[in-house]
Amino acid sequence: MSLCVDVFLRDTNGERRILDVPDGWDDSAGFEVWRTTVWGSEAVRSLGARLLPVLADGDLWLEAGEVASLLEEVAVLRTHLELIATRTQHPRGLTEHREQLEVRLRIIEAAALRARELGGGIVIW
Repeated sequence: MSLCVDVFLRDTNGERRILDVPDGWDDSAGFEVWRTTVWGSEAVRSLGARLLPVLADGDLWLEAGEVASLLEEVAVLRTHLELIATRTQHPRGLTEHREQLEVRLRIIEAAALRARELGGGIVIW
């Protein structure tokens, strides 16, 4: 099982409508176990992250006005990939884990940029 990152819009009744992932896009925000071992880890929290660590306890729903904060958090984490990879090392090895972290952060960032463009929110679940 894996975590997915999706964009949602609010309809006229205020209900969330999750958008389809565009062709050619990936929506994987990591493996399910990453809720605690990566996004909720002390390594990520020590960098000041407050949004992605929510995944340790449940799904992350961010309204349109919160998307910019997610983009900022992703930018900080991307500058500390080596630290995160080292402190959350996966059995497959440091290099592969670091690469996976980088890919997942790019996917989250792409979804957040799409949400910002459309005036929508983000869910990671």
